[in-house]
Amino acid sequence: MRTTAAVLAVCATLTVAAASPAPAVKAARVMETLGRGVVAVRAGSTQVLVSWRLLGLDPESIGFNVYRSTAGGAYVKLNSGVLTGGTNYTDSTADLTRANSYRVTPVVGGQEQAPSGAFTLSAGHAVEPVVRVPLRPGGAVKFVWVGDLDGDGEYDYVVDRQTSPQKLEAYSGDGDFLWEVDLGPNSLNQDNIEPGSSAIDLGHWDGVTVYDFDSDGRAEVALRIADGVRFGDGTTWTHENDARQFMAVLDGRTGALRNWSAVPTTYLADGPMAARLGVAYLNGTTPSLVAFMKNRQGDGAFNLMMGAWKFDGDSLDRQWTWQRGGQDAPDGHNTRAVDVDGDGTDEVAEIGFVLGGNGSLRYSMGPKGIVHGDRFHIADMDPSRPGLEGYGVQQNNPSGLLEYYYDAANGNVIWRHGGGPADVGRGMAGDVDPRFPGMEVWSFSGLYNAAANRLTEPDTSLRPWPQLGLWWDGDLTMELLNDGKIEKWDPARPTPSGSLPRLVSTWNHGAVKAAQGGPTLVGDILGDWREEAVYTNASYDELIVFTTNQPTPHRLYTLAHNPAYRNAMTFKGYMQSHHVDYFLGAGMARPPRPDITYAP
Repeated sequence: MRTTAAVLAVCATLTVAAASPAPAVKAARVMETLGRGVVAVRAGSTQVLVSWRLLGLDPESIGFNVYRSTAGGAYVKLNSGVLTGGTNYTDSTADLTRANSYRVTPVVGGQEQAPSGAFTLSAGHAVEPVVRVPLRPGGAVKFVWVGDLDGDGEYDYVVDRQTSPQKLEAYSGDGDFLWEVDLGPNSLNQDNIEPGSSAIDLGHWDGVTVYDFDSDGRAEVALRIADGVRFGDGTTWTHENDARQFMAVLDGRTGALRNWSAVPTTYLADGPMAARLGVAYLNGTTPSLVAFMKNRQGDGAFNLMMGAWKFDGDSLDRQWTWQRGGQDAPDGHNTRAVDVDGDGTDEVAEIGFVLGGNGSLRYSMGPKGIVHGDRFHIADMDPSRPGLEGYGVQQNNPSGLLEYYYDAANGNVIWRHGGGPADVGRGMAGDVDPRFPGMEVWSFSGLYNAAANRLTEPDTSLRPWPQLGLWWDGDLTMELLNDGKIEKWDPARPTPSGSLPRLVSTWNHGAVKAAQGGPTLVGDILGDWREEAVYTNASYDELIVFTTNQPTPHRLYTLAHNPAYRNAMTFKGYMQSHHVDYFLGAGMARPPRPDITYAP
C-alpha cells in the first residue's frame, strides 16, 4: 500500500495495464444503502408536501405511514390508512407558525418497520419549492456532486470554488462544513481548453467525481491531482514536474488522501491532460473510476486517452487505458456509462464510439459519417423496440448531418437528418408529447417522435428549447429546465421556446445560474422519484435545492437506485439530462426491479 506523509515525493515507474477480457458478472450490482430522503416543502398557505424514497429493493407490497412532530412534541400519525400509492403526502393540518418535523415508517406485512430520519420545516417557513443548505462564504460554484460521505444513508454535498487557486469543499446534507482541498498553484491556469494540471471544472472538464468506490457504505471523492494540492488533513502532494498528474481517492469524511495512481505519461510531452471523471460498473458488480482525458499537440490536434481505475479500500489500481491514436472514433463534450447491450456490465460511451468494459473499442460511428458534436443521449427511447437507443447532434459535419438516432448496442444509424453543415449546440431526448409512444428528440430542426421519425408538431418553430429535462410535476411526461426556468411544453397548445408555460422561475427564490447558464447539479437526491435542481445564491454562501411541491400518484423506485441513472449523476461535462435504463414516460410499463444489492 502507498502511504501519505506531510510531503509526498512521487517518482513512479509506469507500467501500462493491458486490456483484458471483462470479468464475468458474479453478483448483483452493489449500490448505495440509501435512507428515505424525507423532504417537506410549503406547497401553499396551509399545505406541506412531504415526499420520500421508494428504494430499489423495497417489496412491491410495502406501504408507509407519515408522522409529524410539532415544536418537538410527540410524533402523531397523519394518514388514516396505509399509503400504497405515490410516496408523497399532502399535510393540510399543520400549525405552520411552529416548527414541524416529518418522518415516515415503512409498513411490511401489516407491521410498521423502523422510522426514517426526520426532516424539519422551520416555523413560519416561506412558501417555496426549495431546501436551503448553508455554505461557508467563498467563490463562484460551477458544479456540485452528491454522495453519502458519512454513511448515514443520505446525500452530502461536494462543492467546487472557482477561485485562484481553486478549492473543493465538502458539506453534510444539513450544511455542516466538513473539509476543504486547495487545488494549488497548478489550478491557476483556468483556460477551458488547456487548463492547469490540477485545475477542475473548466469548459467540459470536471476532474472530480464522488461515489462509494469500495462499497463500504461511505462515498469517496476522486480527483485528478498534481504538484501543490493540499488535502483536507493539511498534507500536500509534491512532484518536481508540474505536468505530472495522478488519480487520487480521498476519504469523504475528512478529505485526506486514501491512495493514488499515476496517470500514464504517454502524452506528457504535450503537457498535462484535462479530464472528466465518472463511474462505470465494468464488471457489472462493483464500481470503477473512468476518465476521459485530452491534451493538445503543437499543431492544434488533440491526444485522447481514456482509462479505468479500481479502488478496493486500500489500493487504487489502473485497469486499462485506451488511446485513440489514428482511429476514427469521434468524441464530444459528454461521457456516459451504461449497459448498452443488456448483458449486465457497463460500457463507456462517447458521442461517436463506445468502449467495452475491458477498454477495447466496441464500435465507432465514425465510418458511418458521425463527427464531433456537443451532446448525446442514450435511453430506452422506443419501448416497443428491444434495448436502448441513442440520439446525438453534430458540429459542422461536412456531410451536412445535423442529428441522428441509432441502436446503442451496435451503433447502427436508424435515421438521420441533414441540412447543414451547422454547429448544433444543443440536443434533448424525453417524453414530452403523450400522443405518440416513446420519447421525443429535438435540437433546432423540430420536435420528432424518435421511434417514428415523425414531427409531433408540424410547425418546427414551436419546439421547446433543447437544454435539460427535469421530472417535476405529477404526470409522466418530462418537464424542461432552461435558463433558470422550469417549464412545461404543452402539445395541445404549443408555444415557442421563449413563452412556454412556466412552473418555477428559480431567480424568484434567489438562485443564480452557474457557468453555461444552468444549475450546478440535477438529480434525484431527495424525496420520491422526481428530480432536484441545485443552484447557489448570488453570494455563494447557500445551496438552493429546488424540489417539487406537487403531489403525484405515480409510484417509482428512486432514480438513484437505477444503475444507468446513478452512473450518469457522476458525470458532468456539458451538463446533460440523466436517463434510466427503462422507458420512463406516458403509458410506461411498471419498471423491472433493479438487479442490485446494497452496500454494507
